[in-house]
Amino acid sequence: MMYFDNAATTYPKPPQVRLAVADALNRLGANPGRGGYPMALQTAEAVFACREELAAFFGLSEPANVCFTPNCTAALGTVIKGVLRDGGHAVISCLEHNSVIRPISALPNVTYTEAAVYAGDDERTVESFRRAIQPNTKLVLCTHASNVLGVRLPVEKLGALAQKRGILFAVDAAQSAGILPLDMERDGIDFLCLPGHKALYGPMGSGALLCRRETAIPPLTEGGTGSASLKAEQPTELPDRFESGTVNVPAICGLCAGVRFLKSHGIGAVAQKEIALMRRLYEAVAGERGITVYTPYPDLAVTVPMVTLNVGLLSSEETAALLAQDGVAVRAGLHCAPSAHRCIATLDRGAVRLCPSCFTTTEMVDKTAKILCKIARKNLQSRDSMLQ
Repeated sequence: MMYFDNAATTYPKPPQVRLAVADALNRLGANPGRGGYPMALQTAEAVFACREELAAFFGLSEPANVCFTPNCTAALGTVIKGVLRDGGHAVISCLEHNSVIRPISALPNVTYTEAAVYAGDDERTVESFRRAIQPNTKLVLCTHASNVLGVRLPVEKLGALAQKRGILFAVDAAQSAGILPLDMERDGIDFLCLPGHKALYGPMGSGALLCRRETAIPPLTEGGTGSASLKAEQPTELPDRFESGTVNVPAICGLCAGVRFLKSHGIGAVAQKEIALMRRLYEAVAGERGITVYTPYPDLAVTVPMVTLNVGLLSSEETAALLAQDGVAVRAGLHCAPSAHRCIATLDRGAVRLCPSCFTTTEMVDKTAKILCKIARKNLQSRDSMLQ
């Protein structure tokens, strides 16, 4: 199988990740923070080691402010429903995922404005966000890179804007964590929401909410934390505030191994390899009659490694099914981001998304490009014969 669905979850996982998960199941079977015997202490140490890795990787000074979540969606929901619990206004981008749109829309007395994004033009994008800010704006939240178009947003400049206005700033790093450099202190990011199972190469079921400082926002869930058990109130300190119940130790250990794997290869080197692969794919299909490419030319200054396209008048699902027949795995449809599809006028049929990982080869790219061109040509022949 030629796997290009890495924007959904990376596959395969590195051997180190698989071994770390197995080791956790075999050796770290105790509940962290709930016992004083050796295995419980060793498990707690392994969990804390992952907090340290993530804090260092994302420029966070306090490892205890790394809070584990089941996925990026839970982290985003915690921030959105916490900051906007009493109403107010938020500024988001026009490219946001439903993990942002749906929780904001579900809140009473909350309004939001979608700021336009201009690919490759940071100043116009920042100005768009600036104009969207209102007197009651409590939160600026944006994706670091679109999961449909791969277009990256200037989070460091948006962080400076939010900080200047005294507004909390949150970033959805679902498509950028592990690909683009992020430093919470440098970039002024108050909340960083990320999945562990994408470009950080951890297992599914791993995610994190990183908080730049102690926060008063309430958790989505209250419950046992292994601390302050006499109190009926949820602990206020991090990470206990946001970590009720038992954390997913095997997934956390796998995530820790994934981050270490990425560091050993170099985040910049992996990103350069992947963008070169997508540039190769782009150049092979963009000039083909019958193929429409929506992503900008792959360039890390503008995009993450991703190519999104459609073939002829086929629905994206039809194209994906034809690719699957030849062993190519892609994502088709709306990618849970109708706002982004509205921007490129593909709400009616979605689009086909291809995204590589560090395990993708040039041979996979070249074969996939040929298959796409073959589908496009066959589709054009069928259309022409119908018109005759």
